[in-house]
Amino acid sequence: VQLQASGGGLVQTGGSLRLSCVVSGGDYYAIGWFRQVPGKEREGVSCLSDNDDNTYYGESVTGRFTISRDNAKNTVYLEMNSLKPEDTAVYYCAAKRDAPLYYSGIFSTREYDYWGQGSQVTVSS
Repeated sequence: VQLQASGGGLVQTGGSLRLSCVVSGGDYYAIGWFRQVPGKEREGVSCLSDNDDNTYYGESVTGRFTISRDNAKNTVYLEMNSLKPEDTAVYYCAAKRDAPLYYSGIFSTREYDYWGQGSQVTVSS
């Protein structure tokens, strides 16, 4: 499975961006979006799970971010609204393929088998 993330950029506080993750090479049980800033661990942002057909969000982004997918385009999106400077990070998409993803592992980086390259999101104050 290959994942290609895109859509990052520079935006002002309160602005919006949409990240895209094109998934190719096979099916998956879940797609997760993570983000990372230098010196910190990778943080789970959102997850779309085929296992239970649900979407999940981290506390810091709930109500502002929306994960969705277009099966015809093999693409998973992360719509980010009301962006804040603390949302600045490199964003990664990842696929869980080898086994179903359960709730306890939705934001665990160890659960995901394939990762895309990062996409930089910078929110200016």
